[in-house]
Amino acid sequence: MRIQKARAAMAIAVACLAAGIFILRRRRGRSARRCGGMREAKPQEKFRKVLADNSYSPFKHLNRGGKTTGHPFEEEMANLLENPPSLPELLSEPSALKDSYSWIDTEAKLEALANLLSKEEIFAVDTEQHSFHSFLGFTALMQISTLEEDYLIDTIALHDFMSLLRPVFADPSICKVFHGADNDVLWLQRDFHIYVVNMFDTAKACEILSKPQKSLAYLLETYCGVITDKSLQLGDWRIRPLLNEMVEYARSDAHYLLYISNCLISELHLKTSENSGDYFFDASRRSNSVCLQLYSKENESSIGSSAAISIYSKYLNFQDLKEPSRSSELKEIIWKLCAWRDLMARIHDESIRYILPDQSIASLSTKLQKHPQQNEEIHKTIISLESPSHIILSHIEELTNIIQNPNSNLDDLFNIILSNRVDPTGCCPLSIYNYALLSQISSKRKELFNFNLGNHCNGNNGNNNNGGNVKKEARENFIRKFACKSPVYHNCRIYASDGRLLCYCDKKKLQWYVERNLGEIIEENPPAIKLLFEPKGRPDDEGNDFYVQSKKNICVGCGQGDHYIRYRIIPSCYRANFPEHLKSHRSHDIVLLCVDCHEKAHSAAEKYKKKVAEEFGVPLFVQNISDSGNKIGNGESSETGVNPLQLRTAAMALLRHASSMPSERRDKLMHVVKQYYGGREPSQSDLQSALLIGMSPHEKRRLKKKKGLLSVSIPSSPVPTGDLQSEAGLLGHGVHGRLVVERLMEEGGEEGILRFCQEWRRVFVQGIGPQYLPNGWDIKHSGRRDFGEYSVYNPANKAQ
Repeated sequence: MRIQKARAAMAIAVACLAAGIFILRRRRGRSARRCGGMREAKPQEKFRKVLADNSYSPFKHLNRGGKTTGHPFEEEMANLLENPPSLPELLSEPSALKDSYSWIDTEAKLEALANLLSKEEIFAVDTEQHSFHSFLGFTALMQISTLEEDYLIDTIALHDFMSLLRPVFADPSICKVFHGADNDVLWLQRDFHIYVVNMFDTAKACEILSKPQKSLAYLLETYCGVITDKSLQLGDWRIRPLLNEMVEYARSDAHYLLYISNCLISELHLKTSENSGDYFFDASRRSNSVCLQLYSKENESSIGSSAAISIYSKYLNFQDLKEPSRSSELKEIIWKLCAWRDLMARIHDESIRYILPDQSIASLSTKLQKHPQQNEEIHKTIISLESPSHIILSHIEELTNIIQNPNSNLDDLFNIILSNRVDPTGCCPLSIYNYALLSQISSKRKELFNFNLGNHCNGNNGNNNNGGNVKKEARENFIRKFACKSPVYHNCRIYASDGRLLCYCDKKKLQWYVERNLGEIIEENPPAIKLLFEPKGRPDDEGNDFYVQSKKNICVGCGQGDHYIRYRIIPSCYRANFPEHLKSHRSHDIVLLCVDCHEKAHSAAEKYKKKVAEEFGVPLFVQNISDSGNKIGNGESSETGVNPLQLRTAAMALLRHASSMPSERRDKLMHVVKQYYGGREPSQSDLQSALLIGMSPHEKRRLKKKKGLLSVSIPSSPVPTGDLQSEAGLLGHGVHGRLVVERLMEEGGEEGILRFCQEWRRVFVQGIGPQYLPNGWDIKHSGRRDFGEYSVYNPANKAQ
């Protein structure tokens, strides 16, 4: 009886599976003809013009007056950063939401609103985005509130007419109040070429005021007694008409911002009156610095590579894959699935998390890689994913091909994919979002889909053929990370008591004198002060006029102004060891360079640094250290001592994982530590001391944040390292710099230091041939400085 029941159950299961496969085949047959028929129409498909499509081309910003690089309103923003405008007095108490509001959904209504806003001094703004069924996302709603009225703008219906609001948002005489505008500023540029000029961000004010929270929900509850459901932020803002609760949520976000901003501004002014500093100025400056951001697409040189590395590291790095070939195969599958997902998301204008979430890629790749299966089994596994998207069902054959042939040429697969889409009868309809993409991939496919995940996961670059793309991406990342986020030179002026100009400086230095009653403001725009004491030295004492010249925020090499990075002509490893009065802490040897000129200058500096190392017989890096004595070398092997990096790495690993690591590995690391201690067996305290050898203060602070290091006591002073003791640590050029400066002082005194600085300036000039150095800049600049009674660099003041 039991056997019969089991057979019956098995028969039913087989029948269900057969039915499922039959249905799947029919689905695939239909979808192969037109997978677009399996989905609902999207509102963004009605847009006539899209500024940011799904291609790999860079985003083009607004061309204003022939200016094609940098921020279109850079001059206006620079003026706002220098001279923040005061804001008008607003509501003394929050006004409740009215029953009525204005819904703007026609071009005529939008034009009328733009005219109305142009007469306002201030208004509040917020936006709602949709990103789940869109590759880049788009603005689905904009909320604007004035003192009299709330406006909800249907940015889907008016997408092609939103340029009517550009002049209002770019008007520096009108303040736009946002909360947490970092993303809103970029989204408005991406969708409408709207650039926000003159903004007050209540989130930045919260930072200045050290509020316990800076969320809008916190501000609404604290200042207005309004509690909002923030889960609605993740709602589908494409639906029309909007639900009543969504309307109320959207209105409240902007409606109360004007009152909240008024409260925060009052608190900023109060804090200024009670303390030193101008807190409103700081909040305004931080807010407008956000406006200087420029939107850019997050394109990769190798499509899907970053996502693949992230998935492997997060979900699969600890899989028990004993065979290296299996691990390599798994990595290959993951990357190809990520590349396929990225392409499908761009073609169909869907988010990658809708196409195939990270968790699904990890699950799918491990299941099928550990247990190779036939086509129908693979289909079943794919369908078993939680809520597979219609894209998955439409292109299941492509997925199967990737999984079954992890070492196949991805370019061949995409030839098939593209032929299905470029063909007018293909399965995926052309759109304004993917037209440029398909043309682009047809010509550049080999560059975009070439990536070695195995090498990337191991920290190498892989054997790419897309060096140009990689270099360009690295350049853009370098600019985003290191370029100055706001103007460096404010060109404020400091005058002596007799009216003679002493120097140009930034606002922070100006405020320092005023807050301590050492100077008084004599001009507001541009700011200038007169000192109330006689300074120790004057520019005339140095025989040049460098410090009494205004300076431009441009690259001194080529004159480029859309980005710049501070560059120290005399490397810090040397200057940090100069006598205090020769360091000067002044601006002569710190210039602005664009990333290309910076690369040239850095290359020339590194070559000269090697020459210095040879001339002085002081190699750049510490080679070996030991408990009995230390030495530096050029990296060649030595019988005594151990490399400081190897010592630190070994001590760290033993302190954290000695009990769990294989004995062979533990013995190898212990041998490294023994070399430092002259061959004797190190104790636990020896390991802790070895970990701290030659650490700089910065490295110690980072170490304190690490977990799992037992109870390592970290002293504030450097751990003794013999003749190599240095605040700069042992892993950089700090020891080299200190020993070189000591030799200079021994052999030539301060004159030797000055000649050394002059040589570095010559190297800089010869390296990039600067065309835009400030007037008065001189290779023979003395660099000496006498510190007056109030100087923070005066040794007497530093000792206090």
